Amino acid sequence: MLFFFFLILLMRGSITYNMGVEKYGYSEFLEKVEKGEVLKCVIGRGEVSGELKNGTHFITRFLPELVGPELEKTLKKNGVRFTYRTPLLSEGWQNLLFYLILPIFVLVIFWSLFLRGMQAGNREAFTFARSRARKYTPANIPRVTFNDVAGADEAKQELQEIVEFLKNPRKFQALGAKIPKGVLLYGPPGCGKTLLARAVAGEANVPFFHISGSEFVEMFVGVGAARVRDLFDQAKANAPCLIFIDEIDAVGRQRGTGLGGGHDEREQTLNQILAEMDGFDPNIGVIVLAATNRPDVLDPALLRPGRFDRHIVIDHPDLKGRLEILKVHTQNKPLGEDVDLEMIARRTPGFSGADLANLVNEAALLAARLGKHKITMSEMEEAIERVVAGPQRRSRVISEKEKKLVAYHEVGHALVAKMLPNANPVHKISILPRGMALGYTLQFPEQDKYIITKSELMDELSALLAGRAAEEIVFGETTTGAQNDLQRATDIARRMVCELGMSERIGPITLGRRHGNPFLGRDIFEDRNYSDEVARLIDEEVKNIIETNYKRAEEILRENRDVLEKLVGILLQKETLEKEEIDRILSDGEDSQQS
Repeated sequence: MLFFFFLILLMRGSITYNMGVEKYGYSEFLEKVEKGEVLKCVIGRGEVSGELKNGTHFITRFLPELVGPELEKTLKKNGVRFTYRTPLLSEGWQNLLFYLILPIFVLVIFWSLFLRGMQAGNREAFTFARSRARKYTPANIPRVTFNDVAGADEAKQELQEIVEFLKNPRKFQALGAKIPKGVLLYGPPGCGKTLLARAVAGEANVPFFHISGSEFVEMFVGVGAARVRDLFDQAKANAPCLIFIDEIDAVGRQRGTGLGGGHDEREQTLNQILAEMDGFDPNIGVIVLAATNRPDVLDPALLRPGRFDRHIVIDHPDLKGRLEILKVHTQNKPLGEDVDLEMIARRTPGFSGADLANLVNEAALLAARLGKHKITMSEMEEAIERVVAGPQRRSRVISEKEKKLVAYHEVGHALVAKMLPNANPVHKISILPRGMALGYTLQFPEQDKYIITKSELMDELSALLAGRAAEEIVFGETTTGAQNDLQRATDIARRMVCELGMSERIGPITLGRRHGNPFLGRDIFEDRNYSDEVARLIDEEVKNIIETNYKRAEEILRENRDVLEKLVGILLQKETLEKEEIDRILSDGEDSQQS
């Protein structure tokens, strides 16, 4: 706008920048007229512009008083055609227009545009404080029901009451019952917390608001609390409905843990959530679902009755749950006749629902890669190994010496595990590089375990240390291949001494007080509550447990050296041994020893 204003002023000043126009003084102009060189001209106020007979355009500026009868006579005498340029406005009006009215007009337009920008900024500021929750109505909500959720029967039963209340609240109100205002779903990642929340919304057929805990907090003070207020206002307007806050630990950590004290933005957001949840009318029909992997860091005020009344654990599925989850994820996939889902469920202890879904998808990708029309058991088993140990690295070429070292190491694990009654059964031995490992031994329990005995832990330690023991027996030295085995064995032994009370010298006590660091949101760390003498005793006991099991592994391997060599020879030829073949070799070795 200012650019056009200055452009008009320049035009007002009649400044000519045309390169093809000659500029003459008044006397020079008159001289050319007398010589008959001028063809035509236009007389204006203070200037004459025209054209010479040779085609040149010119302009002459002079005082307005010079224009008069004398100039007209000179032009007529020399045969110059001329006209007058009549201005639309007088000079006074022109000055008024260009120097007063036009600047005022420009300023008015500029101010109106400025005010419009300010209003737009204010509107943006108000929108910034609005909730970022995604609203799903029964018409557009993804149709997920409890039939799509497997392996969490107890959790579904607990949530079924929420669904019934949203469908028929009078049934509960008639008995004076109050439905929980909040339900907290917690457990390891990938176990189906978000899927359960979607299933509740799908079953109840009510509006569903979904937001992540991190979406509340911004860099501006007060935005988080404003978004909480706006979210609950929307929910009340759409009641009965559900609010699902995923990863609530982002705003629900214990208060007093930040350097900002009570003015910490995250704490203000949490305070608003607490106020909104506790201020509900029991019959308002708004229920809050929340999910987290870290219930230990949540503020106690958030977990008390009246806010999150019901806490539901979503843990790793058991054998039956894994089988149901596999059936759900394979129902739309073509399976071969040799696929045994129960066997796959037995081989995947500790797998979450997400792990099992990934397993089935990996098997489907492998089958497609091989050009098969159905998923067979071989793809399923390969998918298990990919999830457990990583993809096979066929491009990694290892020398024969290293291959032999890896073979003795892995067979050492498998042989000792087979000889001990409480060790987990061995399902496979391989010396094919996979992931970061040059070889691996797969061990799975026959059934899910929730309590582990001391003898089982000792047998597990012996099996872990057997790989290093086999290297030392055969080659007379150790390698770096046992690093992970030693780390895991040391961790188990220290837990036996310090946490599980399985040391005879120290006794059934727990050493090391665990509490939360307030400036890290109650992240767990260990505080030593014992003397230096006890610390020395702990180190001695851990070392004693490791050495005892290492010697036991050595004894088993020396007594079964011929079976060790036989297994290694076959493994070097085939590179992979399955459970049935391992059992057959071991039974042949026992028969030969008896004869």
